[in-house]
Amino acid sequence: MRREQAWLEHAREQLARMRSRAEAMRDTATGGDRVSSEFLALRLHERVGTLVDDPRSTLFFGALVFGHEIEGHERWYIGRRHISDAAGDPVVIDWRAELSGAFYRASRTNPMDVVLRRRFGADRGRLTAYEDEHLTAAPSTDSDAGHSAILAAEIERPRVGPMRDIVATIQPEQDEIVRSDLRLSLCVQGAPGTGKTAVGLHRAAWLLYAHRDRLSRSGVLVVGPNTAFLDHIGAVLPALGEVEVRHTTAAGLVASLPSLAKLSARAVDDTARATLKGDARMSQVLYAGLWARVGDPTDALVVPRGARRWRVPASAVREVLGQLRERQVSYAAARTMLAQRLAHLVLLEMEQAGDSPDDRVQDAVARSAPVRAYVSALWPLPTPIQVLAGLYSDAAVLAEAADGLLDSAEQELLLWTAPPRSPGAARWSPADIVLLDEIADLIDRTPSLGHVILDEAQDLSPMQLRAVGRRASTGSVTVLGDIAQGTTPWATTSWDETLAHLGKPGAQLEVLDRGFRVPAAVIEYAARLLPHMAPGLGVPRSVRENPGVLDLVAAPGGSLSATPRDLIAAVVAQVEGSAARPGSVGVICADAVVAEMSAALADAGIDHGVLGADHGDVEHQVDVVPATVAKGLEFDRVIVVEPAAIAGAEPDHRTGLRRLYVVLTRAVSELVVVHAQPLPTELAEPTSSGLS
Repeated sequence: MRREQAWLEHAREQLARMRSRAEAMRDTATGGDRVSSEFLALRLHERVGTLVDDPRSTLFFGALVFGHEIEGHERWYIGRRHISDAAGDPVVIDWRAELSGAFYRASRTNPMDVVLRRRFGADRGRLTAYEDEHLTAAPSTDSDAGHSAILAAEIERPRVGPMRDIVATIQPEQDEIVRSDLRLSLCVQGAPGTGKTAVGLHRAAWLLYAHRDRLSRSGVLVVGPNTAFLDHIGAVLPALGEVEVRHTTAAGLVASLPSLAKLSARAVDDTARATLKGDARMSQVLYAGLWARVGDPTDALVVPRGARRWRVPASAVREVLGQLRERQVSYAAARTMLAQRLAHLVLLEMEQAGDSPDDRVQDAVARSAPVRAYVSALWPLPTPIQVLAGLYSDAAVLAEAADGLLDSAEQELLLWTAPPRSPGAARWSPADIVLLDEIADLIDRTPSLGHVILDEAQDLSPMQLRAVGRRASTGSVTVLGDIAQGTTPWATTSWDETLAHLGKPGAQLEVLDRGFRVPAAVIEYAARLLPHMAPGLGVPRSVRENPGVLDLVAAPGGSLSATPRDLIAAVVAQVEGSAARPGSVGVICADAVVAEMSAALADAGIDHGVLGADHGDVEHQVDVVPATVAKGLEFDRVIVVEPAAIAGAEPDHRTGLRRLYVVLTRAVSELVVVHAQPLPTELAEPTSSGLS
């Protein structure tokens, strides 16, 4: 152990040397001009940021010993970032390096030339233990082949604050996904606790390592369900040295366009209207509504030039319009082409008259006042707001655009009952802003990123999926989700359907069903809901040896006489006991009682945070979590308050059970269910097997 600790100290010294060198280069950076110098200094500043040493953690978590030398070394240490000495020799290699793949994938059946794999235990920046796995020796030489106490301890280590990276605990099936080629779009169906979110984030880190030049230009984006979730995962990529990846929600994504930047959702749609606005048919309605604004030419184009007046008949203009429609380009691009096409027709007239005009003449004609006025009258350039407001405020306009797509009742649902004074005064809902984003893309194509990570994809409407998909129209995507956790009225029932709306129908589907985060006692209890809400979906299995703790607590007096005060008192008692131990505590309850629950904890002197869809909390040990915000979060101990109320708050029974399934699977070590009302019957113990 002394030898390994000495190597860790050596690694820290070399990292400090690398940082000092980068700082010196940054402070003296000089380019060919001022702009180049500033750009170089910025890049070096970012480089310095990736070389920060966190004394609370170790710089490596594992080592490989090969049966032969590789580049002069048999032993290689694996860590979160590459560290080299002054001669350039590796001290620690990045977990993303090709050689590091053997640390995650090597096995007795395929040792990948690895003789020994060593895992390190650590505490507050110091090595405390190590375990060796001899991959080429007979199994009997390992006292506990196939099991790692250090691996289990790392997974179960108490947490407070944001989500941690999993570089030390990545499993073979997870590593296969992480290291998949950039050209490949993936869809990961992952049950609770299988690490799908972490896998997606580590895939982003690996892609940036393997394709740095390309992705530094085109960009990587992470899309999550809400701000609380983004706060929860926000520290993972920076901890891996990647500080330039943007994180946003689906709502934040569509509001990022300059034409929509000042809009905010100030209206709320009922379920039927929101579902209709999220329907994929709306894309065709919007397309028809926009292109219907292109007029039918009745007058000829007349262009005075010199002493002549050149004339293009309406029939020729009409033919050009048809050709532009067939090109399937954006509305604005086709409008720009129209001016050039009309100018070209004028040039043909000039040539027939004996003139010899060149391209400069065509450009001048295209920019001339008569052509610009003709194009503006024939092909107006509306804003997305004008298009959508026009559809919502005029029944005839909507009927024409929706002909054969929406029935009369659906059209009536979209129409404004009291149109605003002007389109700019309209109050838009979240679903409307997604439609405005679609129109903006129809007018002028949305730029594509290199890669998009989409988490909790099962909850997005077809129109939201289209909005995400066009951000990766020439790039690739990693789609993460769990059909069983779909809790929106438009939640998908098929990944094929989701991928089609994203524009990635050929994406590869991967299934993660081995649970590393959620213990067996918890996942087996929650899985009782699956046959009632997602029949046919496989039951996840926990692979942790520690089964965790499940405790069902009835409020004093039982379901017949317990009062709300009794329920809250029972919850407070559980929180006090849980907070007395290391690790995070999540108190998950129906949204309607969050304020009451927070006040009760405050009265009891329990310091805590309150999560919301628009804000997270990484400072407190205890958090009160609305049930609708819990998805994607994790806590060491979870106290679920009144499951019947959580399920009953949803618009239908199936969605209520799915919401409850999400809530019950947030615990890493311990789940306590506190209730005064009877538990949902679907949670009753199965007659053939199950928990007692």
